This record gives sequence, C-alpha cells and structure tokens, in this order.
Amino acid sequence: MSFNGEIFNYIELREELLARGHRFATSSDTEVLVHLYEEHGDNFVERLNGQFAIALWDARARRLVLARDHVGIRPLFYARQGRQLAFASEIKALFAVPGQARAWHAGGLASVFSWWSALPPDTVFEGVKCLPPGHRMVVDDSGERIERWWSWPAPGDDDATADEDELADELHALIVDAVRLQLRSDVPVGAYLSGGLDSSIITTVIRRHTSAPLRSFSLTFADAEFDESAYQRELVGHLGTEHSSVSCSADDVASLFARTVWHAETPLVRAAPAPMMRLAQSVRGSGYKVVLTGEGADEVFAGYDLFKEAKVRRFIARQPDSPRRARLFERLYPYLASSPVGARSLSQRFFMQGLDQIDRPWFAHATRLATTRRTLEFFRADWREAMLAWDPHAALQQTLPAGIDGWPGLARDQAVEAASLMSGYLLSSQGDRMAMAASIEARFPFLDPRVIAFGARLPTRLKMRGLIEKLLLKKAFAHELPPVIAKRPKQPYRAPDSASFFRAGRPLPWVEELLEARSLEQAGLFDAGAVAKLVAKCAAGRAIGFGDNMALVGVLSTMLLHRQFVAARPGARPLERHWRLSARSGAQLRLPGEQRAAGGKDGAGLR
Repeated sequence: MSFNGEIFNYIELREELLARGHRFATSSDTEVLVHLYEEHGDNFVERLNGQFAIALWDARARRLVLARDHVGIRPLFYARQGRQLAFASEIKALFAVPGQARAWHAGGLASVFSWWSALPPDTVFEGVKCLPPGHRMVVDDSGERIERWWSWPAPGDDDATADEDELADELHALIVDAVRLQLRSDVPVGAYLSGGLDSSIITTVIRRHTSAPLRSFSLTFADAEFDESAYQRELVGHLGTEHSSVSCSADDVASLFARTVWHAETPLVRAAPAPMMRLAQSVRGSGYKVVLTGEGADEVFAGYDLFKEAKVRRFIARQPDSPRRARLFERLYPYLASSPVGARSLSQRFFMQGLDQIDRPWFAHATRLATTRRTLEFFRADWREAMLAWDPHAALQQTLPAGIDGWPGLARDQAVEAASLMSGYLLSSQGDRMAMAASIEARFPFLDPRVIAFGARLPTRLKMRGLIEKLLLKKAFAHELPPVIAKRPKQPYRAPDSASFFRAGRPLPWVEELLEARSLEQAGLFDAGAVAKLVAKCAAGRAIGFGDNMALVGVLSTMLLHRQFVAARPGARPLERHWRLSARSGAQLRLPGEQRAAGGKDGAGLR
C-alpha cells in the first residue's frame, strides 16, 4: 500500500474489521485500508470517508488498484511507456522517469483556458494522465480498466412540506460530526478563518462543540477590495480564539508566483493561489501541520454568485425583451470595483450570452467560459487552431454524473461547479498544492460525503430563496455566529492579479524578460505581437476586466511552466536546479526543494 492522505473514519472501520476477525499490527489508518481490501475487494473505497490517493498492489492476484477520493482533494497522476506504468502524486515525479516526454498537450491547455483546469483524465502535458475524482483504476493480467465508484449525488424530490427547523438541526449535527472526524490527528489542528460564513462556521464548531484547542489563521490585503480583516476580527472577538494573520501585498504575489506555478504544475488564470501559499507558510511557521477550511460549502449549499447569476438569466430567458427583468443583473457582484454590471447595456449583452443553451448542464457557466476562452486569442495561430478544435462541452460532459440533463437547474449548476472549478482549481491549485508546498495538510469538513449527500437532497428553496444564498446553512448556525457574519452576503476569496506584476508603468524585470518577443518565440506557444499589446495595456493600468487579468496571468504562468518543465533539460534534477529568470533582474529564483512530505500520516507521498 502506498497512500497519500487521511481516512477520517478509520477508527470505526478498524473496529468493524476486528469484529470480523482481522488482526492488526499497527493502529494506523493505512493498515486499515489493506484489511478493508481483503474484506471487500475493489469496493473497499466505497467505505471510506477521507481524502486520499491510494495505490494497492495485490501480489497474490498480480493486480494493481489505484483509487482517488470522492471529489479529488488528493492528486494521482500516471503515465505509460510501453508496458511500464508509472504513477505519482506529482507530475514532476513522472518527469524523473527516464524516457518520459516533456511536451504540451493542446487539449489540456484548451481545458485550462476554458474551465480553469485540465479536465481529467487529461493534463496539460502530453502522455501524462490524471485519475478522475471518485474513480479507481485496476491493472491486472487481463488489461486495464477505469471505473467510477462515486458520483456527485442526484437531487432529491423538491419537497415543499419539508420541515425547515428539523432539517436545520440535522445539518447542524452533521457538520459538527464532520468536524469531529476531521480533527483526528496526531498533531495539533488549526483552522483557516477568512471572515466569511463557511470558515466562521468551521471555527465556531471547533470552539463550541469539541474539546480541541483552537488556533486560527487569516490572510489580509492592503487593498480594501480584497481585504476581509474587519470580519475576521469580529469572529475572533466573538469566539476569543488565539489568532494570527499574515498580510499579502502585490510584491508578495509577484515574489511567490514562480514557486506557485512550480507546485501547481499547471497554468493559472488567477494569481490567487500565491497568497494561499503565503498563508500556509505562516501556519507552518507557527508549528502547525493541519488546518480545517470552509472550502466546499458554496458548491454543496449553492453559495456562489454564479448560481444567482444563472437564476436571473433563466428568469430573463422567459421574457428576454423585458427591461424590468434585465435590471436584476444590477443586484449581482456588489463587491467588485470593476463589476460586469457597471455599464447596463454592456452587462446585459454579456449576461444574455448562451440563453439558447438554458437546458444544458453548462448553462450557468457560459459567461465564465466565454471570458476565460478569450485567452486563446494570444496563442499562435497553429496552437489556437488546435485548441479551438477541442470541444469544452463534450469534455465536461464526460466528467458529470449520469442523468444530469434531467436535474433541476440549480442542481446541475452545482454539479458542474464541483466537477470543474472546485475539483481542478480550488481544491488543487489553490488548495492542496499550496498547502503541501509548505508541508501543510488542508481538510474540508463541508466535503464530507455525508454532508454532500445531505445538500443534494435539500429542497431548492432551502438553498437559495430569491437571491439569498445558503439559506439553511445560515439558519443552522445563526444562533452561534455574530449577526454581521451570519447575514453577510457571499464575497468570494480574491487577490490582486495582473497589477502584481507591474511597477510604475513597467513590468517587473523578470516578467519583461519572460514576455519579450524572443522568449515567446523560443517557447513557440504565443503570438508575440498580441502579448505585447496585452502587456502594454496592463502596464498602463487599463486591465480592468476579468478577461485581461486572466489572459496576462495565464500567459505568464504558462511561460513559467514552460521553462520549469517543458524546456528543462531531460535527465536534470529539477528539484535541485536554480533558475535565473533574468540577468537584468539581479536575482535568482530558486526552484523549491520540497516534495510532498514523506513519512507519517501528514501527506505521505506516492512514490
């Protein structure tokens, strides 16, 4: 058994197995997996409540079983060369295998610049695959097969008679138990506290419903548009927690970005993962190795503005010529300084894209897809043509649960968000990868499979009423939270993007070197002329929309990744290399030496 992750219900599973006559040599969750396989065969993964990437070799039967957790918190990559199959938690480990090609995969790149991540089984690298969340791969003498063992659950009946108070009590008890399980650790456990509803609930549960000591950690920004420190202080004062915060500036984002890309192993369309690495570093510096976070609540209980936007768009689609209905767009995105609803005529044209696809699963995501795919304009013609041939809708459909076309609109929106942005970006590039870069393990109580199943069966009216999000979740914890937190509208975590890479109207020296014509032409991916215009626009402070910001960050991160991985000399030891970005910058960026922490339960990596 090679195992990366945690099984939170291993104590209960161990007791069941002991009762059935199994004999244990250790008290570890890893040994429980071996006995569970002996008892249940390949279906052993269906008994697990945890976050994991597993490789099990059955020597007697000469068969290999690879498995990944329900929603893809832990990564699992593989690559083939002839009869050889290599697998690992990180792509850079596969590049250490002799003969492994280092080349871009057009479909994977097109996926990143559509859905913010490469949809499994693809990655952005040719010949490197990703086992999808909730899947297992079995390799034996009869061949190889990949099977789905878990799907995002179908919605229940929209029961208008469901008792709201009883459901709120049930949800409260369920989240308390999920937190209790995820506090199991042989080291102290802390919590991320953003100041939003979700992390506030997790922090409150730890403080009020467990005996675990509470240490909380926050991220702050000098820019008021991104900063939530006032709400963080409100909850800290309410709970009396031992708390620390770390500030992240544009300089910090720029200085951490190359290392962020190195650990993400994929192009990024936002710079937001870099501050999360800084937060994880502060946790590690405080002596903590495990943190609980509120990630996942928005997908399970319908918290995102995207869901509100889709509800408004569906309402308008019934009478698309109604000016009164179109005014509803103005209630969206109040926290954005450059909101897409700022100019009424432009916003209406933007949000009314894709109204002819109202019955398709990706309807809610049509606006995000259109904005993200604008970055394809900056690729060279040959790459752009290959990427435009990749069908983003067909690729997404393969990741979705069977029968989703018949689900209610909000349930479809939630499942698509979980399969795309949450799994491939939020839990990976912004979550697990940045935490593990500092040897920190992040845990997600809202993604306990029991909580996900509960959220799926909730009536729609208890998730979103009007444009009020996460209705039942707020009700379940309203009596334990300060009113300013309990009633606060959703404000998603964001960080400075393109502005981080410019000073006094010029790109930073290393940015300028990476994005100059010679560097772009050597990489062979981007149109140097188009990128030059984008850089000039950003340098002049005119990158005010999501499209420009995503394009700049996307081009920059892809160029970083090209140098770190694709153009790296085969046979080199990249974890020990130094990379000089620019002689003119007068500094070196050291490629990080950390790998996933080996040994113990805290992030033992697959090898």
